[in-house]
Amino acid sequence: MKLTQEQLLQFNTNGFLILKNFADPVLCEKILESAKDHLVKKVAPIESEAEYLQADTDSLTIRRLRQVYDREDIFKSWMTHEKMKPVLQQLLGENPVLVLAHHNSIMTKMPKQSSRTSWHQDFRYWNYTNSDMVSVWLSLDDETLANGLLEFIPSSHTLDFDQSRFDKKSNFLDDHEENKKLIKTAIHTNLQKGDVVLFHCKTLHHANKNTTSKEKISFVYTVRACENKPQKDTISDYKEIIL
Repeated sequence: MKLTQEQLLQFNTNGFLILKNFADPVLCEKILESAKDHLVKKVAPIESEAEYLQADTDSLTIRRLRQVYDREDIFKSWMTHEKMKPVLQQLLGENPVLVLAHHNSIMTKMPKQSSRTSWHQDFRYWNYTNSDMVSVWLSLDDETLANGLLEFIPSSHTLDFDQSRFDKKSNFLDDHEENKKLIKTAIHTNLQKGDVVLFHCKTLHHANKNTTSKEKISFVYTVRACENKPQKDTISDYKEIIL
């Protein structure tokens, strides 16, 4: 598959693009089945809600399964899927490299127990030469505002922000007057199984907590442009896969 010029323009303008019915539902179901098994067994490494919130609690409510590339072949098959490579090549303008230091994850929003994900840019997680990085978000079931759907601020990847507009964790401040104006422009699109969201690592996004009675499980990984090198001796200087 290749993106149309209209889709490329949409991504470059807004900083994100939704591909409806992109992934095979059968593959999605197999991924979901394996993910649920790992979640039930709490197979390490994981990130708990307590860890994310830096809270003093013994709760082991899982927020994400980490390092899924090396867990099972079914996860690896999606992260290296031949259908996605030409799309990522178009967006990056270079061959994509799968980065495994972060966003190599199954993401969850557990019912009633999940926390809100604050507005942020994913670039905070990495140390690379530049921001030529794209994340691939796969919906494994219905995603709505009620269960923690991602919302995006269009064109925020093109803006330069003063550090005063973020807190110490690099979360975009909700109560900052200029931020408030920008947050009002946020948009969302409900997702179904097999839908894929591609978004630039500097696009501001967030997700509310899950207020439904069912868990929401998604899959995310990130690629970089081949010339966008990791900085030595940082968290990003880690195992990678050339696609």
